Amino acid sequence: MGVSGSGKTTLGRALAAHLGWAFLDADDLHPPRNREKMARGEPLTDEDRQPWLETLHARLAAHVQAGDPLVLACSALKDRYRRTLTGDLDGVALVFAHGPRDVIAARMQGRDHFMPPSLLDSQFAALEPPAQAIFADIRRPVAELVPGIAAALRGP
Repeated sequence: MGVSGSGKTTLGRALAAHLGWAFLDADDLHPPRNREKMARGEPLTDEDRQPWLETLHARLAAHVQAGDPLVLACSALKDRYRRTLTGDLDGVALVFAHGPRDVIAARMQGRDHFMPPSLLDSQFAALEPPAQAIFADIRRPVAELVPGIAAALRGP
C-alpha cells in the first residue's frame, strides 16, 4: 500500500516473483469512469472507490480461500479502505511503501500512468498510515527491500 508513485507495483511484482506468488495490480481493476476522472486531474471520492474496493476484496478472498498466496498492489490509503479490502480474511499482511513527497513526485514525472502528478497532494492528504504494517522505505533499492519483506511475511 502507499500513495501513487511510491513504487507499489514495482515492489509488489518483485516480491511476488521472489516468493513465487501471484501478483495483482489494483490499478488494473479501476473502472473506466475512475480512470477517466483521475486522468482529468480529479481525485476519487470514497463513493468512487467503494465498488472498486469490493471487487478487490472479492479477488483477495478468492485467493485466500484457495490457499493461493497473492501480492496485491493497492493504494489502500485510509484505514476504512483497508478494512474493506481485508474484511474478515485471515493471514493478510500490509506492506507500506513510504517515502518523502519530493522523491515520489520525481518518480511520477517520469512515468506513463493515468494518475497525474497533480493528484499527489490529494493522495498524501488522504493517507492514513497504518498502525501495523511492514514498512518499506522506497529510498532503498527494491532488491534490498524484498528479502526483508519476505522474511517478515514468513515470520519468526
